[in-house]
Amino acid sequence: MVVIAKLKAKKGSEQELETALKDMVAKVASEEGTLAYTLHRSTGDGTEFLLYEKYTDQEAFGRHSETAHFKELMGITAPLLDGPPAVELFEELASL
Repeated sequence: MVVIAKLKAKKGSEQELETALKDMVAKVASEEGTLAYTLHRSTGDGTEFLLYEKYTDQEAFGRHSETAHFKELMGITAPLLDGPPAVELFEELASL
């Protein structure tokens, strides 16, 4: 299962959002069932961030969403965002 989360920082909050998201990557590293959790920033718009997340299955994603560090991140990032995150779920069909 793949999750794509797009987040847009409020002007002036870019660095604070980046720091919070980078901290989250380190915390997610130990989660069982998480295969990838990669943070990206747009090359065209420095306020736009993308998280590429890959889990073994829907249950692993569910466990991730219930962790204390995920809930903490939601509280930290809420005032930094210019609108709600856009989150899409995908089923992987083929890969290298």
